[in-house]
Amino acid sequence: MQSPSATILQLYHSGRLSAALRAFESLPSSSTSPSPLSAAAYAALVHACSRLRSLPHGRLVHRHLLASSPPDGSAGLARNTVLSNHLITMYGRCAAPESARAVFDGMPDRNPVSWAAVIAAHAQNGRCADALGLFSSMLRAGTAPDQFALGSAVRACAELGDVGLGRQVHAQAIKSEDGGDLIVQNALVTMYSKSGSVGDGFTLFRRIRDKDLISWGSIIAGLAQQNCEMEALQGFKEMVGEGVHQPNEFHFGSVFRACAAADSLEYGEQIHCLSVKYRLDCNSYAGCSLSDMYARCNKLDSARKVFYRIEAPDLVSWNSMINAYSAEGLLSEAMGLFSEMRDSALRPDGITVRGLLCACVGYDALRQGRAIHSYLVKSGLGGDVTVCNSLLSMYARCTDFPSAMDVFHEMNDRDVVTWNSILTACVQHQHLEEVFKLFSALHRSVSSLDRISLNNVLSASAELGYLEMVKQVHAYAFKVGLVGDPMLSNGLIDTYAKCGSLDDANKLFEIMGTVRDVFSWSSLIVGYAQFGYAKEALDLFARMRNLGIQPNHVTFVGVLTACSRVGLVDEGCYYYSIMEPEYDIVPTREHCSCVIDLLARAGRLSEAAKFVDQMPFEPDIIMWKTLLAASRTHNDVEMGKRAAEGILNIDPSHSAAYVLLCNIYASSGNWNEFARLKKAMRSSGVQKSPGKSWIKLKGELKVFIVEDRSHPEAEEIYTILELVGMEMVKAGYIPELSRRSCKYVSFDHTDYDLLTEEMLAEYG
Repeated sequence: MQSPSATILQLYHSGRLSAALRAFESLPSSSTSPSPLSAAAYAALVHACSRLRSLPHGRLVHRHLLASSPPDGSAGLARNTVLSNHLITMYGRCAAPESARAVFDGMPDRNPVSWAAVIAAHAQNGRCADALGLFSSMLRAGTAPDQFALGSAVRACAELGDVGLGRQVHAQAIKSEDGGDLIVQNALVTMYSKSGSVGDGFTLFRRIRDKDLISWGSIIAGLAQQNCEMEALQGFKEMVGEGVHQPNEFHFGSVFRACAAADSLEYGEQIHCLSVKYRLDCNSYAGCSLSDMYARCNKLDSARKVFYRIEAPDLVSWNSMINAYSAEGLLSEAMGLFSEMRDSALRPDGITVRGLLCACVGYDALRQGRAIHSYLVKSGLGGDVTVCNSLLSMYARCTDFPSAMDVFHEMNDRDVVTWNSILTACVQHQHLEEVFKLFSALHRSVSSLDRISLNNVLSASAELGYLEMVKQVHAYAFKVGLVGDPMLSNGLIDTYAKCGSLDDANKLFEIMGTVRDVFSWSSLIVGYAQFGYAKEALDLFARMRNLGIQPNHVTFVGVLTACSRVGLVDEGCYYYSIMEPEYDIVPTREHCSCVIDLLARAGRLSEAAKFVDQMPFEPDIIMWKTLLAASRTHNDVEMGKRAAEGILNIDPSHSAAYVLLCNIYASSGNWNEFARLKKAMRSSGVQKSPGKSWIKLKGELKVFIVEDRSHPEAEEIYTILELVGMEMVKAGYIPELSRRSCKYVSFDHTDYDLLTEEMLAEYG
């Protein structure tokens, strides 16, 4: 009868690894001293566990080896160096580096293979620092590293991105007899490429005489990852041209990613044909990269065809397709793929859901966004902070600000992205008071704020004219060393200017010195222009041009606004005329609005109307309002009627058009038309947007809205207002309707009969 060891060895050598392990499991068990196997049988079993990545079987074999009591003095099998080396390798491949280290530490005798095995066990399981520590201990013990130990140490340096330490290992490899081995050379090429020293990796690659597939794969992948896409493609072409090595799925994956990064569809299609020749286009790894390449080159139909040809698309492949459609805003198609993915028994992860949420934009996508939210709750993914951040941003983009706030308050873990997302949402939805409350809480929650947080606060401060907060942000930025950040400095300049503190804006602008960019110049030019400092704005623009700094479209908005504020009509028209021919800036609606304002303010309403008629696009509400306001100023009733009709054709409920046209009729004494228009407003339900004002009292921002009764002290506020109103009437003050800005003048009470009911309702 054949012995158990012989049976196991026979099954092992015939390639029946699982059967060998089942034969081992069928051995008679003894709680005290199981029957031992031969060293060769134990080695075969351990190797089978390693090949099958079966950690439970590996532990079972190890326990059997330790517990067995072989006869004839062979009790040392459990401490056999060769078997121990096999066990270390097995534990490393089965993702159990701690067990590998325990075996290694218990070995009475170690050889270079032992060290190489334990170093590899840690390096291949992400324990790179431990692997390098073991490599250092090996050198201190006086054991010369072999090619496997050197290769593992180099790969650990690559994973850590520590090129300095990698150079030290490289020096050790040069000293070693095995340093020229292909395993070590390939690992060094990979390390240099991954660590950003692709030039050193390429030089080393060229010195390798007998390059193999790993050599070519290492340099091609390294070049592709370090933004040297064309060099990666050239390397791939050279490898294929030599005809020595046939590219595998990893080579194709690297070059497809290089084509996507370089937006080179032509090269991608050619390499696609080559992958078909080698029958790798349906491979999961190469196919996913190919599909992603087509998607990033905006060929979604091709991407989808390739995807459906992949033999067994994995989670990465599905995510790649879903994210491709999401990035193009094709939410329905992305949701369809999401349903197919779930039907294929694959469980979506956070990347899947974040991709879908990014495609939800606008109110129409809110229903799908809520459905994804429901799935998150059911699947247990709702606790992931990155997913919650995407969910919060989705609700903000879909105009559901209350739900965004609910998500924020329900989050147990928040990072800086969470805070920035909710601050951005508050700014976008004009909940500006909430920005300052959240900013105060954020300041207490994290040790330091980033530039995005501070820029959100600056945006809210600019909207409210909250200069004190701007100075606090500036002081904080100076304290934490962010004041030198160009993006934040530009935000400070812009906000100082919008708050009217032009001296502070100019000081910061000058301090920036050489780090000033076109946004710095444009922000200050626009600031000067908006507050009527036309000479300063135009002088700054001239200085900018003399320095050779290319203006952008915002710069010209500032220049045209400056000309408009002080009536430099000819100069403004000149600057408008040179935008496209000299600076390749196509005029936008905003620029056209500035020209209309420029002509209208100067009273040249017919020229402004002609400009409107000749524009390459339809006038918007802002342009018509500009004409309407100028018509009121210059008492041009006909132009005012045309402008008002233009506004109401776009938005029939736009209250400003009615109000401004009413003012024109009132200013010209046309009370019948005034009354007719007021009646039309009431019948159509048009209401003026309530005014808002705010003050800072005892460190807190107080906001007041016209006719708002929600304030906790509303009764006291309105009582005081009534008393003030009564005192004004006693003093004989009413609004003067002939002026652009409303102020009070004295009048005789007998003039009341001259006022219509509508005028009293509007101004009384």
